[in-house]
Amino acid sequence: MKRGEVLKGSAWALVTGSGSGIGRQYALRLSRLGYKVALVGDKQEPLAETARLLEKEECAEVYTLVLNLAQIDAAEQLQSHLAAQGIHPDVVVNNAGMFSFLDITQTPVKRIEEVLLLHDMTNTKVCKFYAEEMIRRGVKGHILNMSSYSMWMPFPGMALYSASKAYLRQFSVCFAKEVREKGIIVTAICPAGVATDLYGLAPGLQKLGRNLGILITADSCAKRGLRALWRGKRTSVPDWWNRLWIPLCKLLPMFIIRPIRRYTMQFQK
Repeated sequence: MKRGEVLKGSAWALVTGSGSGIGRQYALRLSRLGYKVALVGDKQEPLAETARLLEKEECAEVYTLVLNLAQIDAAEQLQSHLAAQGIHPDVVVNNAGMFSFLDITQTPVKRIEEVLLLHDMTNTKVCKFYAEEMIRRGVKGHILNMSSYSMWMPFPGMALYSASKAYLRQFSVCFAKEVREKGIIVTAICPAGVATDLYGLAPGLQKLGRNLGILITADSCAKRGLRALWRGKRTSVPDWWNRLWIPLCKLLPMFIIRPIRRYTMQFQK
């Protein structure tokens, strides 16, 4: 059997933010490995489209749940609702996210709360709740958290987004060490540019980024994330050249950052 593959329909996988982009590709890949898939997102139609794609590929079973995960009790609602449906996942992919590129002094408080709730509070609780459940059930579970390469880029306008993703990676690495002896694998993947709608890039720019090798496809990101998870890595940065740039990103001097900032101010919103 392939890494991560199960007898078709014998286990559930949960993917948040699965209405489009990377989350949709995670769902498709997990379905092909034999999992029944629970799709969670904040909009019905994108989830329904992902469900239709899974059904075309003869997924063992698909369940969709519309839920805003940027709420203080979102994780409780999620676990309670899925448990009521008899859904107890062996694989959890915390993929839901929102991008913010705006100076903190200009950022609405509501957006700050939503980003921190979605990326940090909800994901931390989901990890806790489902790890506890996996331990009670005695299964060898897998949890994948989507961090970001931006955590190594101290760039103006990115303070909120980068810091929230830095927390998620650090939490994942420490949490992985806590639950490893219980048979649970936890991985944080930190991709650089991915060709999705998350950043607000037009389709033409996404295509150009892919052609230039600056951006990877959503499917490539999902493939690498799952590969790292099945191999038991605590953290993973896709592509070796991105790993080489990390020390330089941390040390970028202000005389380089200032002109970049002047240009990118037009994109803050």
